[in-house]
This record gives sequence, C-alpha cells and structure tokens, in this order.
Amino acid sequence: MAGARITLHLGDITKDAQAEAIVNAANSSLLGGGGVDGAIHRAAGPTLLGECRALGGCPAGSAKITGAGNLAARHVIHAVGPVWRGGSQGEAQLLASCYEQAIALAARHRCATVALPAISTGAFGYPLKPAAAIALGATDRALSRQSAVREARFWLFDEHTHEAFAAALAQLQQSRQARR
Repeated sequence: MAGARITLHLGDITKDAQAEAIVNAANSSLLGGGGVDGAIHRAAGPTLLGECRALGGCPAGSAKITGAGNLAARHVIHAVGPVWRGGSQGEAQLLASCYEQAIALAARHRCATVALPAISTGAFGYPLKPAAAIALGATDRALSRQSAVREARFWLFDEHTHEAFAAALAQLQQSRQARR
C-alpha cells in the first residue's frame, strides 16, 4: 500500500467533498437504480444519466468512468458488483475485480482520493461480512499497485455495515502486521 490508506466513514457517500472520484455501486445498465446507485444519480443530476447512456452498460466485475455532474468529485466510477447466487458462481472474484478496476480507473484519471461504497451488499444480496473482507482486501491490493491513489474512503450507510467493515479492516491490518 506504500503510503496509501483506507479509511472508513459513516454516512452518505454523495456528501464526500474531499473525494476526486466517487465509486457508484451500479447495475449493469448504468442507468440508475435504488440504494447508492439512485442516490448518486439524484445528487449528480441528469448529465450523469446522459453520460451513462453513452457507455452502453457494463458487465459485473468491471467499472467505467464518467464526469460527476453536480457532485463535488470530478468523476463517478460505475463499478458493477455481482448478484449473490450462493457463492459458487465466481461472485468473490467479480466483487474483487470491480474494486480493483475502480482503483485502476481512479489512478488513470489522477484521482488521489476515492470514495467507495459497500458494493453488492444491498439489493444484490452479497453477505456483508465476506463482502467487507473482499472489498478491503481487493482495495488494499489495488492501492499497492496504483501509487496515484493515496486514500480509499469507504462510505458505509449504516452502523451495522460500518461495524462489519471496521472488523474486516482490523483483520486486514493484523494479517499485514503478521507478514512483516
């Protein structure tokens, strides 16, 4: 991770005034939806939808970037996580991939600070504890390869999600210490 850091925040990702890019927990159409996706589209305004239409969708495990419309950030990175189907359909790899691709896009567009949500844990049904471990592990690996990104700011909407991510982050930090 070479100087980059992961921080956890409780609240609304659309209110992050420090992030240069906000990662959207998008569906494959990229045309908005509920939860984080709907909140980002509402806060960004209609220009975001227009840019998303031009992208032609995005498969699970991937990410695409647009401008940020009315948000304080410069970019929205639309990361499509997997729908939970029991864990035997490559869900873990797809979830890790969308975080890794989001960090890579942020680095390519010179965004030093990135705000991220808990992708796939809402309507897509991914169990929270394994999703948190995958999200933080994938982000940590991506940060170690992308020196342009200095901070990954996870925005967790409720206390339960924040607690799960805090436990997973503590576990990640312990395993990192044990490897030293």
